[in-house]
Amino acid sequence: MRNTAGRWFTDRQAAEAPGAPASGPFPPPVPPQGPEPMGPPAGGPAEPPRPGRTKRRRSPFSFSLPALRERGLSDRQQTVLVAVAGGVVVLAIAIALTVVVGRLSEVAEPPRAAAGESSRVDLARPDDYQGWTSLPQFKPIADRRNDPKPVTAKELFATRTLKGDRITLRLVARKEDGDCSAVVWGEQLAAKLAAGGCNQAVRGLYRSADGRYVAQYTLFNLATVDAADDLVKTLTTLHRGGWVRPLESSAAAFAPGGYTEASGHAMGHLVGLVWLGRADGREPTARDDFVGLSLTVRAVEKAVFTRVVAAGGKPEASPK
Repeated sequence: MRNTAGRWFTDRQAAEAPGAPASGPFPPPVPPQGPEPMGPPAGGPAEPPRPGRTKRRRSPFSFSLPALRERGLSDRQQTVLVAVAGGVVVLAIAIALTVVVGRLSEVAEPPRAAAGESSRVDLARPDDYQGWTSLPQFKPIADRRNDPKPVTAKELFATRTLKGDRITLRLVARKEDGDCSAVVWGEQLAAKLAAGGCNQAVRGLYRSADGRYVAQYTLFNLATVDAADDLVKTLTTLHRGGWVRPLESSAAAFAPGGYTEASGHAMGHLVGLVWLGRADGREPTARDDFVGLSLTVRAVEKAVFTRVVAAGGKPEASPK
């Protein structure tokens, strides 16, 4: 007789043996549920990784460089080091930009309007400026001692209508002042005029016949041609923080905040500033001939050439 009990026990032992394949009429026993052991039993070999277990994912913010790894820095330490270095760079850039903007604002930002004054008057300045030093033909009046007679508004703006090739300008206001600082805004510009010995300023405001343009001509009476040349050159940057105040007139005015252009011309010890723009404040288009407009305004400089002749200059130096 076959020992069925012994066979059952032998099969059961084989089925319960670790790693044994399922065999016999009984399935392998289900292991008890519970927490997995934290490590291999004492004195035994390390448990190999179990099938299906994936490696630990790296943090999306981790960073690794071979050079830093060779120095013994872990991925986490490298990430922290790179983050700190990046923060230092950003901080340095921010500080540099703050310094640059601050210095630019010292020149570019005009002073605030004083009490009782309109911002239109104090903040008005050209968007573009070009300056030219004195030509040799003005040498007879290089010093005010050779041209001591004050320039009057009646003398400079004797002609109330100026006609160019395609434009006609009409004088709507004129004024002469013995205090140059009173006709400008900006402390640096006022100081520059005082240092140059400016003793008078004459202004004239024009409006085009079609109402499209506004132009102002200002003449400063300085002591020498050196002072005049220095003023027109300095205004290349100085005009951002100081400029001539526009004359006020109900017939014409520069548009508040509108686009304007200007040029400075040294003529011996005198300086003429041409300031012009569209009445609506818009930027010029192909239709707008600002060069022709400037030349039309500068027709008032015939009075300056008359002074050159009076000081011993040649009559042919005068414009036609």
